Amino acid sequence: MLRLATWNVNSLKARLPRVTEWVVEMAPDVLCMQETKMKQEVFPTEVFADLGYESAHFGQGQWNGVAIISKVGLTDVVAGWEDDGPDDPEARLLWATCGGVRVASAYVPNGRALDNDHYTYKLAWMARLREALDRREDPASAVAVCGDYNIAPEDRDVWSVEAFAGATHVSEPERASLRSLEAWGLVDVYRTFHDEDKVFSWWDYRGGDFHQGRGMRIDLIMGTAAVVERAQDSMIDRNARKGQQPSDHAPVIVDLAD
Repeated sequence: MLRLATWNVNSLKARLPRVTEWVVEMAPDVLCMQETKMKQEVFPTEVFADLGYESAHFGQGQWNGVAIISKVGLTDVVAGWEDDGPDDPEARLLWATCGGVRVASAYVPNGRALDNDHYTYKLAWMARLREALDRREDPASAVAVCGDYNIAPEDRDVWSVEAFAGATHVSEPERASLRSLEAWGLVDVYRTFHDEDKVFSWWDYRGGDFHQGRGMRIDLIMGTAAVVERAQDSMIDRNARKGQQPSDHAPVIVDLAD
């Protein structure tokens, strides 16, 4: 079995003991991380190597940053877009081949507000991701785009539709950009196993939102049919959101048959 996971760790420096503890306990074969918030040269490569993992990191310092660690091989690493478009000022996308699966760790822009330039950047970023899939990947092969999408796919993926009215993460253009990835050939793997409402992967630190059940499901593993056919189960590990100084996100896991 190959265990694939994604987790927005919200600062690997601040969360490294929790991340390593979780890695030892849950034993993912591949873990995609977002918001490492580290410069390239300080990524804890040796820490993960001691746990049996190869690693790749695309860092930016105190913001953004994506990483992939793997104990089933890590080759063909690509950081960013590698296209003819303008350089992305933010470190948000990293690709590698791990255990025969082409894996991406993606940190989709937040968007901030519908009238904010960052929202326009978010939609353009998602369109560029679709173009990258068209250009570089094959929907008939095993591809998994994992990460913090900052998009709740459906109304049932937020705690209150009214609370998010007129806000980012739920707008029709954002959801349409997610459907564009589905049209290419990606499937929300978690939803192939779970149909229930109000299951979340992110909760604000403020106002006791985690304990009050006020969250969103915005962390996704999107896989091609070749991934979905191997999937045995998927889960959101809410326990990782508990305790002292957690990330505001919980890991998402998919187990794939060999």
